[in-house]
Amino acid sequence: MSTTSNEVNKGTVLVIEDEAVFRMIYQDVITRHGYEAIMAEDGESGWQIAKKEKPDLILLDLNLPKHSGLEVLKNIRYDDDDEIKGIPVVIITVLGQRVDIRSGLALGANDYLVKGFCSPLDVLRKIETILAKADI
Repeated sequence: MSTTSNEVNKGTVLVIEDEAVFRMIYQDVITRHGYEAIMAEDGESGWQIAKKEKPDLILLDLNLPKHSGLEVLKNIRYDDDDEIKGIPVVIITVLGQRVDIRSGLALGANDYLVKGFCSPLDVLRKIETILAKADI
């Protein structure tokens, strides 16, 4: 999304999600509220985009082709580049068991949302809250 002089880009959100319908929903809610959205449909391309674009926040699914979401999160948190290491990551997945949540948070996710238990506006509020704390 390009911004004009009347629009303020609140930040860039990378959505790494293999399901097209979820990508469209998140892209719509993110861009309608002033953020730029970048989409990736698998873990490998998501990781490459994260390194290249250095988004302000990553919305990350765990069940991904090529590299799992946990692998992507591990790559982010253990990268040599402090800019990449510090990118806030919100996991959003259908995996809602305690062990899944603990694994994601232990690897350094900033938050964990379970699909089906949060609306697109809940996701947006989480993005806004985390980016406000990061002073983006």
